[in-house]
Amino acid sequence: MANKLLAARGAGQVGQKWPANFVKRTDSLTTRFSRAYDRQRALCEDPVLIKNWFELVEQTKAKYGICDEDVYNFDEAGFSMGKITTQLIITASERRGRPKAVQPGGREWVTFIAGINAAGWSIPLFLIFTGKYHLSAWYEEAEIPRNWAIAVSDNGWTTNELGVEWLKHFVKHTDGKVVGSRRLLILDGHESHQSLEFQELCKENNIYTLCMPPHSSHLLQPLDVGCFSPLKRAYSREIESLIRNHINHITKLEFLPAFKAAFDQSFTSANICSAFRGAGLVPLQPDTVLSKLDVQLCTPTTPALPALAEALWQACTPSNVRELEAQSTLISNRVRQHKSSSPASIIAAIGQLKKGAEIMILSAELMRDRIASLEKANDTATKRRQRKKKRIQKRGVLTKGAGEDLLAQREADQQIAYEERQGGERSGVSRQALARCTRISALLENRATRTSKVHDTETDFDQPCVIIASTQT
Repeated sequence: MANKLLAARGAGQVGQKWPANFVKRTDSLTTRFSRAYDRQRALCEDPVLIKNWFELVEQTKAKYGICDEDVYNFDEAGFSMGKITTQLIITASERRGRPKAVQPGGREWVTFIAGINAAGWSIPLFLIFTGKYHLSAWYEEAEIPRNWAIAVSDNGWTTNELGVEWLKHFVKHTDGKVVGSRRLLILDGHESHQSLEFQELCKENNIYTLCMPPHSSHLLQPLDVGCFSPLKRAYSREIESLIRNHINHITKLEFLPAFKAAFDQSFTSANICSAFRGAGLVPLQPDTVLSKLDVQLCTPTTPALPALAEALWQACTPSNVRELEAQSTLISNRVRQHKSSSPASIIAAIGQLKKGAEIMILSAELMRDRIASLEKANDTATKRRQRKKKRIQKRGVLTKGAGEDLLAQREADQQIAYEERQGGERSGVSRQALARCTRISALLENRATRTSKVHDTETDFDQPCVIIASTQT
């Protein structure tokens, strides 16, 4: 940007250290590392959308008389059994680079479905292992609560059928704890939560479900806000403890007690209540979430200056056309009133006017450059949308030249086929006329050839001769 402004003035380019020095000179600026952020999440961080969500929750609770003690949240999460997270450790000062933490074997995928209540307690866990059969060792040797449920699937992921099985598990463990007559279940838009059988089972048990806006669970879902991250950190510490004890391969039998310990450390009553509070649900406080959103930028409108304000206008650098006009009026009045007084105030006002004009001109330059960039990007996108996706060859390897040759050959074949179709549409009379013209051309060429031979004969003989030429019609 600085180089473009200098180019507009006909000057050179800035130095390599200019950005850092500029930030140091400007107290209102600093440097921060940016982080990649999903565009869909950014679009869903809309204050209006978030406010509508909280209004929906409030209206649902009021309409059906749902108590805070009957508000639940459930979701599934998955990870590899032997995976550990990055942690801050103490190491020798002479070490160079980041230390490595050895990760055990056993990368088998496991999914768990967790449910929590706003009063601070959790539903017994529902685990999904990869496999087809249940093994007796899971139930005989693993020290896990008796009310934990274990299911199996081909890939360790949840399915619509397992989603219904979890709902039955939920009903079983919450029926005796309902304070009112209805329960509210906060969930996301996963396919297993939207199946017909799942929704019918909810209606049969007076369970009302509310689906959060897409890509907003990191803000609105209590499990994501306050439970899942502590659980995964605690599980990583348990796996590191196993590594220190030379257990370098994590199977289901090592996973179950480690996960049980991590679950007890993270799904505490305090964490669960804090999770609902952080999501703004219980107590219902939308500002808890809205305060975390980035500021939504908008173009402010320039307020009209009243007559009194124009009369009391103080010299400053103008930032819009109205302020520029007021500054010009101020300078004109001071010039007319100036006699023998010092011209310092007039010079200062002119300098501010000059600075404001420069800012506007440079802003216009940047805007023109921005518009040109957007027009170029739009042209590129338009051409990309209009470009047909032609298949050239199935599998194999192609160079760019070979691809161009294939495309050219295909276009030639299409042109030939088109011309043949056009020729096939001609009438039978046209074909006969074309064939007749071809035969006549051949006869004429034959006659010309014979005549040429006769003339050659006349040249070879000095005595007169009789030329007999036969013609065919």
